[in-house]
Amino acid sequence: MPAQKKHAIKKVLILGSGALKIGEAGEFDYSGSQAIKALKEEGLSCILINPNIATIQTSEGMADKVYFLPVNPYFVEKVIQKEKPDGILLSFGGQTALNCGIELYQKNILKKYGVQVMGTPVSAIWKTEDRKIFNEEMGKIGLKVPNSVACTTMAESKKAVEKIGFPVIVRAAFTLGGKGSGFAANWKELEPLLETAFSYSPQVLIEENLRGWKELEYEVVRDSFDNCITVCNMENFDPLGIHTGESIVVAPSQTLNNSEYHFLRKISIKAIRHLGIIGECNIQFALDPKSEDYRVIEVNARLSRSSALASKATGYPLAHVAAKLALGYRLSDLKNAVTKTTTACFEPALDYLALKIPRWDLDKFRMVSQEITTEMKSVGEIMALGRSFEEVIQKGLRMLQIGLQGFTGNENLGIPTMDLEQALKVPTPRRILAVAEAFKRGWSVAKVNELTKIDCWFLEKLKNISDVSHDVEREGKKLSRETFVAAKKTGFSDKQIGNLTKRTEMEVRVSRKKFKIFPVVKQIDTMGAEYPSQTNYLYLTYHGDKNDVMVNKKKKSVIVLGGGPYCIGSSVEFDWCCVNALKAAGKRGYETIMINYNPETVSTDYDTCDKLYFDELSIERVLDIYERENPHGVIVSTGGQVPNNLAMKLAKNGVKLLGTSAAQIDRAEDRHKFSQMMDKLKIDQPLWKELKNISEIETFADDVGYPVLVRPSYVLSGAAMRVAQNRESLHAFLNKAARVSPEAPVVVSKFEVGAKEIEIDAVAYKGELLIWAIAEHIENAGVHSGDATIVLPPQKLYIETIRRVKVIAKQIAKELSISGPFNIQFLAKNNYVKVIECNLRASRSFPFSSKVTGYNFIEIAARAMLDDKSVLEYKINKPRTLDLDYVGVKVPQFSFPRLKGADPVLGVEMASTGEVACFGDDLYEAFLKAMISVGFKIPEKNILVSIGRIEDKADFLPIARQFVELGFKLFATEGTHKFLEDGGVETTLLHKISSGVKPNLLDSLSHREIDLVINIPKNYDRVTQTDGYLIRRKAIDLNIPLLTNIQVAKIVCEALARYGIEDLKIKDWGEYL
Repeated sequence: MPAQKKHAIKKVLILGSGALKIGEAGEFDYSGSQAIKALKEEGLSCILINPNIATIQTSEGMADKVYFLPVNPYFVEKVIQKEKPDGILLSFGGQTALNCGIELYQKNILKKYGVQVMGTPVSAIWKTEDRKIFNEEMGKIGLKVPNSVACTTMAESKKAVEKIGFPVIVRAAFTLGGKGSGFAANWKELEPLLETAFSYSPQVLIEENLRGWKELEYEVVRDSFDNCITVCNMENFDPLGIHTGESIVVAPSQTLNNSEYHFLRKISIKAIRHLGIIGECNIQFALDPKSEDYRVIEVNARLSRSSALASKATGYPLAHVAAKLALGYRLSDLKNAVTKTTTACFEPALDYLALKIPRWDLDKFRMVSQEITTEMKSVGEIMALGRSFEEVIQKGLRMLQIGLQGFTGNENLGIPTMDLEQALKVPTPRRILAVAEAFKRGWSVAKVNELTKIDCWFLEKLKNISDVSHDVEREGKKLSRETFVAAKKTGFSDKQIGNLTKRTEMEVRVSRKKFKIFPVVKQIDTMGAEYPSQTNYLYLTYHGDKNDVMVNKKKKSVIVLGGGPYCIGSSVEFDWCCVNALKAAGKRGYETIMINYNPETVSTDYDTCDKLYFDELSIERVLDIYERENPHGVIVSTGGQVPNNLAMKLAKNGVKLLGTSAAQIDRAEDRHKFSQMMDKLKIDQPLWKELKNISEIETFADDVGYPVLVRPSYVLSGAAMRVAQNRESLHAFLNKAARVSPEAPVVVSKFEVGAKEIEIDAVAYKGELLIWAIAEHIENAGVHSGDATIVLPPQKLYIETIRRVKVIAKQIAKELSISGPFNIQFLAKNNYVKVIECNLRASRSFPFSSKVTGYNFIEIAARAMLDDKSVLEYKINKPRTLDLDYVGVKVPQFSFPRLKGADPVLGVEMASTGEVACFGDDLYEAFLKAMISVGFKIPEKNILVSIGRIEDKADFLPIARQFVELGFKLFATEGTHKFLEDGGVETTLLHKISSGVKPNLLDSLSHREIDLVINIPKNYDRVTQTDGYLIRRKAIDLNIPLLTNIQVAKIVCEALARYGIEDLKIKDWGEYL
């Protein structure tokens, strides 16, 4: 290693990406964690700014110091002042870090403190971010870009459209995940698109429409000595017109011929060299399917979602290599950390396919548009590995965890038999199922291609699946060995074959074993078997007859089941739990085995465990691996609901579960059994009844009085859980919930109005409570715990309530003889405490509880599950988790701007995509830091207030007075205006949008006269366009901060009364602990 690099940079500041949001998710935890490891190997000191408390990178043992602060220029400058770093990394924290870095650079703040930007210089980043400059740069080297005009005003945009002609694409610069973009075929569609785009970006691009062209990407790596390689190329299954994050993607590309592949590879390298990027980036192309005509769409000068995918698909550690290149290494200096034999300048060769499918959760939102466009809406993704396209697409569809068995053989999918042509033309999350339906009806590949513009090669493969499915169904229970093997090679699961042949999954499994049809284990070796590989990076397939790796018989092993795709309700928190469980087992001498298939995660990183099975979390696949590995046991309690749902089935098939037994998990999950247990222990719970028929429920609801809460058994993040205010809404919900889980009944309970919600995260060993953390929600009950603002330690609870919560937790731990993690949720009202539910697994708040108290709850839980008696020390030396000298506040991150039309209100269904948490000397300081971290802008002058219920108006009166005292000017809608005026608070009247009277709300919002909107709806079960909905949606589309909860509005007001931004302390995590 050249000597001069050793001392030039000693301390590096890394910017994280903040909360997980649509378009910026777990992939940045993976890339940031890799960067920290790479820098630590070089003996550098690392400082990290990232308020996302659920990530691996903000854990102990990673960066030397962690600041849980907003990633924005103000706070980053304060940290630079305090820490005096020599260098800063901008490309490991998504668009958030990049935009923040560019601003610091332009304001000369980096220059002022002598901080060097490592890796790609800002001038090069700017060339890729500013669309106009980018197009000019590509023109200089003779590369084609889409015909487009960069505009900064509405008038310019309209001129540009006249020049280019409809249809056009509108794109906002400096954004991520296609935020503020879309297609317009006429002036009517163009206006709202432009308004939204300009709300999020100063520059908007009007571009020619290339819908129907192929979309491809290349991942490119370049060092500062101009050595440049392509690591992976990927092809979108969907033609251009859908954001690449929304598309099914396959690596390597399947439909390019040799000349097209090398032609685009050459262009990629030419563009990246010209731009001067150092490290890793990706370049996107459109290719005309009818000729070799192409366009360069964009270059991302940072690690992206595609780079996480490419890294996992090829086994080439992109983020690790990029961090080393930022220090000035050559590619040839670096060993590939995965193979351990080749250098980093070898281009990977794949002898398998990797396929990505996005996971959407659009059904969680009311009034959201289902159409998929150039703007990203998916919340997570999966990656499937296999040896044929048929195999990976079927695996992938099952991995989404949305009830699909594969491409065919699905039970009632609820695709209306109506307009199949329309279902094929318009891209939605379910379009691929419409393709299956079309083949089932005997439509030709040519006809489907005409409607979808999906390449015929892909459609032929899908038709193969359809044909094999037909053969399996025809042979039925007399399925021949030959057809059986063909089906397994085409990616059919045992359950899918069972559905087609009218047998159970286990009957199919038994007959498959009789036929001696077994999967083989293959290794991702990145070199197409040209060089020996050291990786334990594995997948199972039916293509092949021998295993690539042997089982280690000498060492006891532990399998940890991962969380599957990120979705609303199951996110990076569970990945944090899985990684910590693996570490704890590894420390105790076990061989660690991970099963997971989410490419955005740290748990699927090559150096997190001894063996990684990048494969399905299905009963079939877990049993295949379990029977092969014969481990000491399996941990199901750290990956969220996906592995938890497998617990009973695994136990039935003789799998040894570590920690709490499957029978006890069932006692907690089955509401009947749980309720009987509560009665036995004399613990209160809200009145409830189980649904057998509708009239019984109506009688129950009339007896206890509305509102009532409707919920099915076995759910995640309150799927189809709703509050019914009256008989009509009760009927509407029952129809939805009763369909959720056919084997499981629906429970209706009395909904407690005005109660406080409390949670306890805890760990027990053989029924003895070891450690606990009690947290309170700021919002009253009725907001899903995943969407609530949570405070730890609690600031406003009675001592008596805390004592009661602890006593109940001890009773439940003993009764269920819990070993491992658990979480209980309570309602408290005037000192009465009732239990809502108990989960015998790690909850979403475990990383928060661990990091705020300074005790790693999962490490303690893993030791308990592995029967390590030394955990009993926590019984003797009781941990301090209640009387801390500081406060941690966790705030949810919503992604409503991306979800066109979705109503941004909180309810019992979870809607947030991520979270942050910050520390402070009191509740208000921590809360304000956390709110700023999720994008809340402190209001300067004008606040709009519109409140539905009379009780809420009364509650708001003192808050309104305080806002006026703080110098804010209040604007209000009719009812609220009158109420506040009567209460002696001066407000300016704004007419509702529907009244047609001027000046109305819309004018004030559109003219940017309002800094903050406080809109408290009457009730949360509307599915119609009310005035309140229009106000809320408009605030989101115009990027104006919005509060929809009275308790949160109160805390915001209190916090603004006590703190200005300059009063917020800049302290690292260690200084608090």
